[in-house]
Amino acid sequence: MVEIERKTKETDIVARLELYGSGKSSINTSIGFFDHMLESFTKHGLLDLELSCDGDIEVDYHHSVEDVGIVIGEALRKEIFPIENVERFGEATVVMDEASVNTALDLSNRPYLHFEIDLRDKIGDFDVELVEEFFRALCFNAGITAHIVCQRGKNRHHIVEAAFKSFAVALRRATAKNSRVGVPSTKGIL
Repeated sequence: MVEIERKTKETDIVARLELYGSGKSSINTSIGFFDHMLESFTKHGLLDLELSCDGDIEVDYHHSVEDVGIVIGEALRKEIFPIENVERFGEATVVMDEASVNTALDLSNRPYLHFEIDLRDKIGDFDVELVEEFFRALCFNAGITAHIVCQRGKNRHHIVEAAFKSFAVALRRATAKNSRVGVPSTKGIL
C-alpha cells in the first residue's frame, strides 16, 4: 500500500492505495457524484482506496477533482513502476443500459489521454467536463496512455459511470500478474 499526501492552498488530500486489493473504499471528497464514481472505480478495478479531500468546493469542484486525479495518479505510478511481470496493456468496454464506453490503456510510462466523450452540463451539481480533467491528471501523473471513447449513449450519468468502470477494468487487466512477461517491452525498460 502506498500513501500520498498533497496540500495546496486549494486542497488537502490524503490517499492510501493498494493496487492489488479487493475493491474496498473509504472516500470523502464532499462531492457526492464524484465519490460515487471513485467507489465504482475501486470496486471494478479491485483497488483498495482510502481517500479524503478537503477542497475549496465553495469556489467550484475543479481543484478537488483535478487534484484527486493527481494524487491517485501518483499513487498508481508508485505501485506500477518499475514495471515487471504484468500484462501492460488492458482494454474493456462497459455498458450501462444505452451507454457503452471503451477504454484501452498502456502502462507505457509515456502519459497521454485521448478522451472522446462529448460531455456538457451537469449531473446534479457536478460539472461533467471535470471527468476529462480527472482522467488527464490521473494518466499524466501515473505514466499511463489511455484512450477513453464513448461508443454510444444519451444518459450522462450512465456514460460517465461506464467511463470510470471501463478504465478500472482495463487497468485491472493491464496490471494482471504474468511472470512470463518479464519487463513488458523490447527496450528492456519502461
